[in-house]
Amino acid sequence: MLDHITLHASDAERSIAFYAKALAPLGYIPKAHHEPTIGFGVDDGTPRSDFYVSPMEKPGQTPVPTHIAFRADNEQVVRDFYKAAIAAGGTDNGKPGPRAYHPGYYAAFVLDPDGNNIEAVTDWLHAVSR
Repeated sequence: MLDHITLHASDAERSIAFYAKALAPLGYIPKAHHEPTIGFGVDDGTPRSDFYVSPMEKPGQTPVPTHIAFRADNEQVVRDFYKAAIAAGGTDNGKPGPRAYHPGYYAAFVLDPDGNNIEAVTDWLHAVSR
């Protein structure tokens, strides 16, 4: 199951304005403000976002790889994902561990063979077993 995806935009402000209007009929609003990245999610009274728009590092830069986060049931599953992905030929992009994004966020990051940033995450929405 997908947890969230990040779209990298050449003009983040323009894209954020576009998605704020385009996704409104679907009930999506800007929720997570990790400036300059903005997370969108359903207007459900929670801070949960599942679609992020983030700028490319430099204007005119070749698009950066896609970021896809898969939801894990617990921290052991995150560690199992990381081990399996590395064994399958992935490249470490962040060993399993807590992240400062918000309390309870535990994730691992691996680059796939094309350099896409693949994440497994369990966070405050899911049971955390340490």
